[in-house]
Amino acid sequence: MRKLLLPLLIAAAPLTAQAEELVIAALGDSLTAGYGLPQGDGLVPQLQEWLDAEGAEVRLINAGVSGDTSAGGLARTDWTLTPEVDAMIVALGGNDYLRGLDPDEMRANIDGILDKAEAAEVETLLVGIKAGPNYGADYAQAFDAAYADLAREHEVPLYPDFFAPLQEGRGVDEARRAYLQPDGLHPNAEGVALIVEALGPEVLALAERARTGESRAELR
Repeated sequence: MRKLLLPLLIAAAPLTAQAEELVIAALGDSLTAGYGLPQGDGLVPQLQEWLDAEGAEVRLINAGVSGDTSAGGLARTDWTLTPEVDAMIVALGGNDYLRGLDPDEMRANIDGILDKAEAAEVETLLVGIKAGPNYGADYAQAFDAAYADLAREHEVPLYPDFFAPLQEGRGVDEARRAYLQPDGLHPNAEGVALIVEALGPEVLALAERARTGESRAELR
């Protein structure tokens, strides 16, 4: 009987390991929460479908709160990083920009978030957003540079511009009409699908780093 059971146990072992689920929390604002969209059309549900189609054993947690600034995200980080969370997507700053908040304050808040992720030994993907000309060139330069600086300082990967996939090969007005909701701020379902196609591989890479325990030094 032992000889019969042993091959079965050996064969089953890889399947058990392979089915181990990895949990990624998406910490963000309305862009993450799926504002204005049916439940299944938001960023997290569409990204989950994309990951499932890729065969990734990943479960996403939607930690997006509409209207949240980077300060709100920092305040929520501790209870977002529950013991089950293996990795985190940080996509904040849009509301800081819309309100014209100081880019240095945003930098400090996201710096605090990344510090907490490091302390929890959670791998992180930082998602940026590009500032427009509303508050002048100096503001836009400081705002945009904050993401790149933080990614370098914390040695985490950066996805530089959340909205970039909507504008590839299109003018701003064309992209707005085709892929944004009537408010002109939030992507519609088709826009989210484009963002997911571009962001998905970065999330897969994040999951792989979390699964293998690859160090930040090895990513440099």
